[in-house]
Amino acid sequence: MSNIEKELQQQPHAPTYTGWAAAIAQYFKFDFYQTNFRVETVAGLTTFMTMAYILVVHPLILSDAVFLNQPKDLFAELVVVTGISAAIGTMCMGLIANYPFALAPGMGTNAFFAYSVVLGLKIDWRTALACVLVEGLIFVGLTLTDIRRHLVTAVPNSIKAATTVGIGMFLAYIGLSGAVKVGGAGLIVANEVTKTSFGSFREPATLLATFGIFISVMFIIRRVKGALLWGIAGTAILGWMLGVTPAPNGIAAIPTFPSHLFGQAFVGLSGVNASNFIDFLAAMLVFLFVDMFDTIGTLSGVGTQAGYIDENGELPRANQALMADAIGTTLGAILGTSTVTTFAESAAGVAEGGRTGFTAVIAAIMFLVALLFVPIFEAIPAFATAPALLIVGVLMMSSITSINWDDLTEAIPAFVTIFFIPLGFSIAAGLSAGLILYPFAKLVKGRSSEVSVVTWILAAIFIARFVFQTFRFG
Repeated sequence: MSNIEKELQQQPHAPTYTGWAAAIAQYFKFDFYQTNFRVETVAGLTTFMTMAYILVVHPLILSDAVFLNQPKDLFAELVVVTGISAAIGTMCMGLIANYPFALAPGMGTNAFFAYSVVLGLKIDWRTALACVLVEGLIFVGLTLTDIRRHLVTAVPNSIKAATTVGIGMFLAYIGLSGAVKVGGAGLIVANEVTKTSFGSFREPATLLATFGIFISVMFIIRRVKGALLWGIAGTAILGWMLGVTPAPNGIAAIPTFPSHLFGQAFVGLSGVNASNFIDFLAAMLVFLFVDMFDTIGTLSGVGTQAGYIDENGELPRANQALMADAIGTTLGAILGTSTVTTFAESAAGVAEGGRTGFTAVIAAIMFLVALLFVPIFEAIPAFATAPALLIVGVLMMSSITSINWDDLTEAIPAFVTIFFIPLGFSIAAGLSAGLILYPFAKLVKGRSSEVSVVTWILAAIFIARFVFQTFRFG
C-alpha cells in the first residue's frame, strides 16, 4: 500500500456527487483520494500555467531545423502540433493511469532532435521524426511486455543523472547564445580568440534578455504560479512596447492545420538507407534512452512528492503511466513533433492538491484552448525565452548530487557526459562518450561485473557509430 493510500484511509470522505458529476468522481476515485472538482481543476490549471512556456519554447527550438524554405516558416504549425500532442499525452495519462501528471514534447530531446540529429548529423527532419516514431512503437512493445519498467534499472544511474545535468547546461547554453540578428539573447557570442565570450549590453535584445532573467528568477524564487510563462510574457511585452521586436498582428486565430508536418514520419522512413542507417539507429537509441530516463525520473520524483510510491519503492500503475507516455510519443511523431514525455512541472499541480487523473484532463483541455492564440506565440522572440531555458537548466542541475564523485569509475564517465553535451553541442556525443567510458573504467578497476549487458551493448553500438562516421567523413 502506498503512503497516500495509508494517509487517505484516515481522512474524512470527499463530497458526494450525483448524475454526470458522480460518474466522473467515481471514475477518477475522488472519494478514495479525498479530493473534489474544485481542487482538481485548480491543480490542472496550475500545471498548465507552469508548462505553458513549452508552447513557445518548443516550436522556437524545433523550427530552427524543421522548415520548408527557411527557419521558422512552420512555426505556426509547430505550435499547433505541440499543443495537440501535449493534450493527447496528458489526456492519456489522466484517463489510463489516473495520475495528475502532464506530458508535452520534452525539453532536451527537442534540442537533440534539432541541433544534434537534423543540423549536426544532417539527417532530414522527416527521417528524424521517423526515429521518434520507431522509438514510440518500441516503447509500446516494451511497456506491453513489462520490459521497459525493468530495462531502466540496467543502465548506470550516474550516466542517467549526468545526462540530465548535461541537457540542462545545453538548454541554458542554447538560450543564452542565440544570435541577436535572429532575435536571440546574445549573452554568449562567438569569439575567434577565446571561442566564446560575453555579449554586449549595447544590444537591446541582450538587455531585455537580462531583464527577463531577473524577473524570472524573482518569480520562481517567490514561487509565483507560472513563473516561467510570466517571465517570457513580461520580456516579450516589453520588447514589443520598445519596438525591439514586432508586436503580434492579432490575438486569436483559427489554428493552422499542420498539413506540412502530419504523417511526415512515415515519409521519413523511406529516407533511411545504408549510408545513414547507423546514424538513424544511434539517434533512435538516444531518443529511446533519454526519454526513458527522463520519464522514469519524473514519475518517481513527482510520485514521491504526491505520496504514490509504495513500500517497495515502486509506483503503482507504472505500466499504465508508461503506456500513456508511449502513446504520446508515437502519436506526437505522426503529428510532427519530437519525443513527448512526462513533465516535472506536474509537481506544481500536485502541490496544489491534485491527486487524480482529472487534474491531467483539465491541463489537457487547456493545451487545446491555448491553440486559439497562436498569433501571440508567433510574435514571441527567442530572447524572451532565454530566461526560461536558463531556469530549466538550473532545475535540471539537481541531479548532479546523485553522482558518487568519490568513485572515479562513476565520476569520470559522468563528468565526460556532462562536459561533452553542451560543449560538443550534442546530447548524443555526451551520452555516447559516457556509455563508452563507463564500462572501460569499471574494467580497468577490475569491477566489470558491475556493468550490465545492456551497457556493454550500448557501448559497442556507439563505438560502431563513431568508427562509421570517422571512415565515412574521413
